[in-house]
Amino acid sequence: MSTTQSDATGIDPSYTTALTNLSNLQSNRAITSLFDTPDIPDNGSKPIIDLNAPAIPEMLAWLQRAGHTPSTLTASGLRCVHVAGTKGKGSASALVASILGQYSPLPSSSSSSSPYKAAGVGVVGLYTSPHVLSVRERIVLDGRPISRAGLGRYVGEVWGRFTDAARAEAARKGVVDVAGEADLDGPGTKPFFFRFLTVLALHVFVSEGVRDAVVECGIGGEYDSTNVLPAEAVTAAVVTQLGVDHVGMLGDTVEKIAWHKSGIFKPGVKAFTRRLPEAQSGVMEVLRTRAKEKGATLVEVTDDEVEQWGGVDGAKLQGPFQKYNMALAVYAAREHLLKTGVKLEGRFGSDEWSLKDLPAEFVTGLKEAALRGRCEILEDKDGIEWHVDGAHTDDSLSGVGRWFASRTSKVDVRVLVFNQQERDPAPLLRALLVGAQGTGSRPAFTHAIFTRNEEQKPTATEERDLSVQTRALETMRDVDSVTEAVAQNAVQPAVEQVRHIAAQAGGKPCKVLVTGSFHLVGAMLKIIDHAED
Repeated sequence: MSTTQSDATGIDPSYTTALTNLSNLQSNRAITSLFDTPDIPDNGSKPIIDLNAPAIPEMLAWLQRAGHTPSTLTASGLRCVHVAGTKGKGSASALVASILGQYSPLPSSSSSSSPYKAAGVGVVGLYTSPHVLSVRERIVLDGRPISRAGLGRYVGEVWGRFTDAARAEAARKGVVDVAGEADLDGPGTKPFFFRFLTVLALHVFVSEGVRDAVVECGIGGEYDSTNVLPAEAVTAAVVTQLGVDHVGMLGDTVEKIAWHKSGIFKPGVKAFTRRLPEAQSGVMEVLRTRAKEKGATLVEVTDDEVEQWGGVDGAKLQGPFQKYNMALAVYAAREHLLKTGVKLEGRFGSDEWSLKDLPAEFVTGLKEAALRGRCEILEDKDGIEWHVDGAHTDDSLSGVGRWFASRTSKVDVRVLVFNQQERDPAPLLRALLVGAQGTGSRPAFTHAIFTRNEEQKPTATEERDLSVQTRALETMRDVDSVTEAVAQNAVQPAVEQVRHIAAQAGGKPCKVLVTGSFHLVGAMLKIIDHAED
């Protein structure tokens, strides 16, 4: 990769320019807010009217403007595991990538001596969203976020190609004089943020010679920007736990959402999902019907199999629910390795394999997988144990509540720091409290702080709306009047309050759960972990 001179701050100017350009793109939130609920029948059949329909043709056009097509992606040797779902898709993606990384040659290995190089395992790419601290987290190469110089270079390349395409189109239409250079090079001739990042990730993978990649969907699947991947470039598909989210774009029932998520199924490609209980038979029927329509083979992983296995102890991605993500990751990674020519030894390489037959590489991969802001635990200088997770749906918050409860006792000081600025916080908070309460009689939390996502306190002339925090506060008092609950206008004073609570605890362990929003998690990590881009 070429190097460029840094400016006086020590930061590559191309990186600074890249961040500025990305920040000027239309946000995903601005796009999703345009949608009303699509008209999708409850049986999961094709929507009657679907405003998402132009998404893939538009995305293919953007991909081509950047110099790529589905055919060239295939020709580059890129082979991907494609992951969709409502809950756990980020974790499952990280788990698959971590497993594949165990089969990737070490940097010091030459291509001739590596036992895996000929089989097709090289640099492992990972594309996920959202990011917590830095946009670089979204594009990972061999377990490390793309470098600042790399992001600067590749954003510049893709941005320039979009500008060139706009310039050529203006010339073709004879409007060159009307369309000024600033307009042609500006964000108006670029796709919105997530589409740009998806094109960018694929461009990086091709440019860096990535042959093995894991690609996580953004929203849905059928019309998601990542679904420009052709069947020939996909080795396995995964649909993790389903729930109701992004109603405007995907529908208001799990069956409708299952229709969208299963849109990543490809002909001749195995798709892996968790078999749901009989009460959700309609969801499974949608997935089975869609697999048949698309010519995919649906593999249903049962809870009995996962429970008998139990997952892998000592994993960085914690929580009792992670064993289901682990199981799906094992199935998908195994399928990818077999399809790319890696020989798996012993029973694990046979048709009679089970989750109990994992080779050391798979166990290590499952243990070492990590994602910032997902079941992350930090202990600071004051001995406070911070549990951080960006969960923001009913199901995911319930699971995070159970995870936190499993790590605390009745003698602990248990503090909740919560926010969800874009949705009604009441049902989300109730789901969290049910999960954290479990079957015990003790309150789920001794203290609760409901804060906005801004890091620092407002200025003397600035006013911040605390209506969301007030609603959460009222909900907490309705559910549990024992918990000491307050609202805060920024994350920094919330942290200061946690430290005050810990100092007054008389030596009792202080454990904190930070959840409800990735925006909150990002701001919190910058303060408690001194994390920065």
